[in-house]
Amino acid sequence: MRVLIDACVLYPTVLREVVMGVAEAGLFTPLWSARILEEWAHAAARLGQGAVALAEIAALADAWPGALVTLPEGAEAGLSLPDPGDVHVLAAAIAGRADVLLTLNARDFPSRVLARHDILRREPDGLLREMWGAHPEAVAGVARAVQARAEALSGTGWPMRRLMKKAGLPRLGKALAGG
Repeated sequence: MRVLIDACVLYPTVLREVVMGVAEAGLFTPLWSARILEEWAHAAARLGQGAVALAEIAALADAWPGALVTLPEGAEAGLSLPDPGDVHVLAAAIAGRADVLLTLNARDFPSRVLARHDILRREPDGLLREMWGAHPEAVAGVARAVQARAEALSGTGWPMRRLMKKAGLPRLGKALAGG
C-alpha cells in the first residue's frame, strides 16, 4: 500500500515516529512531496524548532529516498478542494499513485473528491489501529521503541496509553495497553 503522508502527520514528532516506524516494519510505502516537507519545516519554525525540523527532514529524506514524489508540470490544474492551499497534497497523492492519503484534515479532503482518483483518506489512529489488528507484534514493537525514546529524551516515564493519546492515537494506545 502506498501512503501519501500529509504535513500534519509528519509533525508532531511522536506521531511521525510511530507512522514511520510502521513503514519501516514494511506495512506500507510512505510518500510525500517537497512542498509537504516545506510545510512541516514552516510549522516547526513557527514554534522555534526550525533547525531541528530541517535536520529531521534531511534524515527522513535520506532514509526514504524513494518517498519523494515529484509533481509533473500542471499537476494541480483541474483539481479542486475546499482549501485551495491543499490542492498540492492531492496532486502529490495522484502523482505518487497513492492508495491512501494519511491526514488529520478530513474537512479539506472530501472522500468523494479523493474517490475520483481511487484514493482513500485515512486518519492515523484508525489506520494504525487496523495495522495493529493485522500485525500486532510489528506495531507494538514500533510503539515500544517510540515510548523508550520519549522516556529517554524526557527523563520521565510515559505510560503507553498516555503517550499514544498525546500523539493523537487514542484507539491505538487503548489497543496497545490491552484495554
